[in-house]
Amino acid sequence: MAVQKRVVSIFLIQLVLLAVSGFNRVNGAGLRTGYYDESCPDAETIALKTIRKAISKDVTLAAALLRLHFHDCFVRGCEASVLLNATKEGGAEKDGFLNLSLRGFDVIDDVKSAIEKSCPGVVSCADILALAARDAVQLTGGLFWKVETGRRDGRISLSKEIDANLPFSNFNITQLKQNFASKGLTKKDLKRSFFILSLLGAHTIGSASCFTINTRLYNFTGRSDTDPALDPTFASELKKKCKPGGILPVFELDQGSSTISDAQFYKAVRQNRGLLISDAALLDDHATRAYVKRQSKSAAGATFGRDFGKSMEKMGRIGVLTGSEGEIRQRCAFVN
Repeated sequence: MAVQKRVVSIFLIQLVLLAVSGFNRVNGAGLRTGYYDESCPDAETIALKTIRKAISKDVTLAAALLRLHFHDCFVRGCEASVLLNATKEGGAEKDGFLNLSLRGFDVIDDVKSAIEKSCPGVVSCADILALAARDAVQLTGGLFWKVETGRRDGRISLSKEIDANLPFSNFNITQLKQNFASKGLTKKDLKRSFFILSLLGAHTIGSASCFTINTRLYNFTGRSDTDPALDPTFASELKKKCKPGGILPVFELDQGSSTISDAQFYKAVRQNRGLLISDAALLDDHATRAYVKRQSKSAAGATFGRDFGKSMEKMGRIGVLTGSEGEIRQRCAFVN
């Protein structure tokens, strides 16, 4: 936990856009809602019950579980490679620097253990990750969406693949678009606002460390300056707690509402009080700026839950293994 608190909180704001890219088999062939209706009819109920118990003890686990699903899908696709432990051949994804702050693995293990008692060898860890992300959002006030299931688990997890696949937090809007385009995202996709919303929606819960925003506060252009896009009053508030070169404390991504899945985040972004550089970048593009403005007019967000759910469904189809591909792990941290 100490290590987790000292490293950068990886930003979710970019990740859902990848759901509409050409990364591997994004169409999710083989997935469907109700996949376990006959083979394990209580699977989703068991998952929800276990996740509710965990979040009731620590509400911050909701953001952690949502983030786990994002990080899994972004590297190799949604096939639970992020859950695997390292082997003698080398480090796994969870050992990469950008993933050191991931947590919630024990919750996924608890869900897997509970489901295995009811339906051994049936439900994949990849599907459990997708269900956990949905349940985490629902349990923090977000809307419910149907999760397509039928994923199989991958057998490979390599820490060396992290840096090449996870986008960086200091990207401006041009760099973000270039990154998305390199993954197969089309100009049409970039202009569809509900994908943009879903990226923002990931920041409605969760936090980022002082280390994450230190450059923005104290050395934005390499001249000991503060990002001019950041509200001066907000910057002063942050500097009182986040000192030059500091690692801690941790700040809410959605100030005052970081444990509730709502649309308050948009108001902060519109007021130049978004915590991250990539938050501010969304005001530099006409399409994303217009969407932020529209959502910020309503506390609940005009279409927040619907759009976020649609984008989560799309992200859950990235690079899936189905049919006879991969395996159904007995334990999520180990291949069979």
